[in-house]
Amino acid sequence: MDAHILDEAAQWMARRHATGFGAAQQAELAQWRGRSATHEAVWQRIEQLQLRMDGVPPSMGMAVLNRPRAGSRRHVLRTTALVLATPMLGWLSYRHLPWQVWSADFSTATGETRDVTLADHSHVLLNTASAISTRFDSEARRVRHHAGEILVETAHDSVYQALPFVVQTDDGLLRALGTRFTVRKHAHGTTLAVLQGAVQVTPAQSGQSLVVQAGEQVSFNSHQTGAVTPLPPHTDAWVRGTLYAQDMRLDDFLAELQRYRPGVLQCAPGVADLRVSGVFQLRDTDRILELLAQTLPVRTQARTRYWVTLIPA
Repeated sequence: MDAHILDEAAQWMARRHATGFGAAQQAELAQWRGRSATHEAVWQRIEQLQLRMDGVPPSMGMAVLNRPRAGSRRHVLRTTALVLATPMLGWLSYRHLPWQVWSADFSTATGETRDVTLADHSHVLLNTASAISTRFDSEARRVRHHAGEILVETAHDSVYQALPFVVQTDDGLLRALGTRFTVRKHAHGTTLAVLQGAVQVTPAQSGQSLVVQAGEQVSFNSHQTGAVTPLPPHTDAWVRGTLYAQDMRLDDFLAELQRYRPGVLQCAPGVADLRVSGVFQLRDTDRILELLAQTLPVRTQARTRYWVTLIPA
């Protein structure tokens, strides 16, 4: 591959995980990726390298970095830049991307899901861009939820059954009471949705707990829980690879779709209040955008595949 493009890709990866990388910078990155098929291929390679580095122990990573390498200084610098553009940058940018996400036991990329079977035969399904770590000991079965959204289905026939099953988030502790539930991390809190059984919620900085029953959901932060409300229809639609919308504002719908699609996805203010209803297959986000253009008075303005705006038709 072209050495110049490799250098640029490494710089973009480093910039993406530094502080201050917002929507404008994301748009610039999308434009860079769209310059040619080679640019996009290089970017895909570097993202694959990043995912592979997720599971590398820090001691091993440092040993590799410290090993003398043959070749030109430029080759060494490029190789080092590619490595530094991977999870170790999480330490430098923890305010925007916690280092725990990089060191998580299990994670998914944008648009990916992953089913994990735990030691007690419980199942955790990770939605797009999600991460968890696990630790079982003599006191509890623990799942640390770092990012994204997960579906938990606890096991009932296990030698671990006597131990409590807890999910720890940045905002508090969730104790499963024989159950199936989802946990989603937001910018300023966490949402719990209970599909079966019940879950006890305890905010991190509050001594008060709340039990949420099947068919209910609650949002909470580290200080308090909100009001318990009925589950909206198709809360777990993502488990079946679908996105359900019922009279949803277009800009809210695109914000949800953005979770499953890399790059920038937005709409002009003039069409933001248009309403969207339907069930959409997440495996093909391009097709979803086509359907929106066919059913709403909008059209797609795409600078690249990774920079798309819906504007009035």
